[in-house]
Amino acid sequence: MEKIAAILIAAHFIADFVLQTDGMVRNKRQPGILAVHTAIHALTTWLLLQSWQCWQVPLSVFILHAVIDLIKQRYSKETVTTFIVDQSAHLVSLILLARLLGDFDIIKTFTGSGYQQIIAFAGFITTVRGSGFLIAIITRELIRKNNLTLQGLQNGGQLIGQLERGLIFLFFLTGQPESIGFLVAAKSILRFEESKKQKQAEYILIGTLLSFSTAIALSSVTLWAMRL
Repeated sequence: MEKIAAILIAAHFIADFVLQTDGMVRNKRQPGILAVHTAIHALTTWLLLQSWQCWQVPLSVFILHAVIDLIKQRYSKETVTTFIVDQSAHLVSLILLARLLGDFDIIKTFTGSGYQQIIAFAGFITTVRGSGFLIAIITRELIRKNNLTLQGLQNGGQLIGQLERGLIFLFFLTGQPESIGFLVAAKSILRFEESKKQKQAEYILIGTLLSFSTAIALSSVTLWAMRL
């Protein structure tokens, strides 16, 4: 059951954070776009699960994902709460689906190939890109509430965050988490001048701690899932 749940969750993150375009995010209220989005989730799940005769799983994923996204559409603004509740609802529904598949003797365990590679890829995507959406929502609120004016390259902070989370993930995967300390030191040196301004320093510190903590947590969960 654990491996089935891990594959279902991996498929969800790949479909949500890789295969979902910005256009889909903006236009998901249109029935056709929502149908395409949920169909991608169902197809990704079917391909990764590799139980080719089991039509119940992609159909269930299609229905569950569509229902949760329809409920989310009642909230016009994307906030930290809506993001966390939405993703939590999807994950809980997939865990329950994996449990039901085992209870009804539909699929008891994962018998396909490339389990560890699938989990590693999904973990990397979630760590580098997926968590970035949550961090972006939080930091946007900080900028708005504190009237911060931050200058730099367009999307520079987003790219830096993705690179640092990617490095942390690779450090964990290669068994060298202690190397994170060098990453912290390097970033501190590069941000030295900005740290002299209190508001900017606090903003940078919050963003950095959010980025590092989510990367460490998701990397740890990925390693645990790979060992199932």
